[in-house]
Amino acid sequence: MTARPKRKTSKTRAIVLTAFAAIAAIAVVGCGVDYQEIPIETPIKPKLDVSPFQRILVVGFVAGGSDDVDTNLETVRLLRSQLRTKTSLTVIDADVSPLMQVAQEQSKTADDATGTPEAAAANAANALPKQIKDQKDLEPYERLFANTAYWKKLGEEYQNPLIVTGTVLFAPKTSSGFVQRDQEVFDGFGRRSVVPTRTYMERKGFTLEPKFVFIDGRTGTTMYSEKYSEAALYNAAQNTPALSTYFELMDRLVPSFLSALSNQKIKGTRVLLN
Repeated sequence: MTARPKRKTSKTRAIVLTAFAAIAAIAVVGCGVDYQEIPIETPIKPKLDVSPFQRILVVGFVAGGSDDVDTNLETVRLLRSQLRTKTSLTVIDADVSPLMQVAQEQSKTADDATGTPEAAAANAANALPKQIKDQKDLEPYERLFANTAYWKKLGEEYQNPLIVTGTVLFAPKTSSGFVQRDQEVFDGFGRRSVVPTRTYMERKGFTLEPKFVFIDGRTGTTMYSEKYSEAALYNAAQNTPALSTYFELMDRLVPSFLSALSNQKIKGTRVLLN
């Protein structure tokens, strides 16, 4: 009798398929694969409906922290410049409002209007700090943005625009600890490699914490607000100007600010194989 040949096991079939796939891959590599990078843009809808407005007024900010930068003035200038080029709204040129002084005057007027010792004591407990060094000092100033009568009157002066205001804290920051860095090394044959190393470093820099408040100039009410936080730290031996750091941090935040007002696009690429 002639013995029948044994069927191939599943293991044998797997080996054959693997070998075939390897041969096919080698053939593809040998022939070369063409690919093409296509730029794409993903639209992001704005967080605010600004269609009722034709004009926008960046009025000013309650600012504090470092004395090296006038963050009220610089923030107003930067945002107005960005709004002119990135939105269709007409940017109103007006004097930058010293909102810290405005808030203090409003607080003093409220104190004078109270006649009882209890009310005077309550107002003293909520007194506005003369200097703003941290977020705790900023908190009492938040009452300014709830004064709808003030913002409505301001809106009437400028033909009912969308008003941009808020707070900005730009403060120095120091940090120390271990930092992972890539270090370039060469072996005995001159071959280069990069290895991660942990180094103890003392660093200094600044934190930037703005809060953007958007107010309807027709009614004086707040439409939307959002708070951000960014930090930049450098080697303690590096002398980086405060103003330079401020603009570096604002560059990171401006796209988020603009996304509240207008359609923004995230750029990227997609790879197509031919």
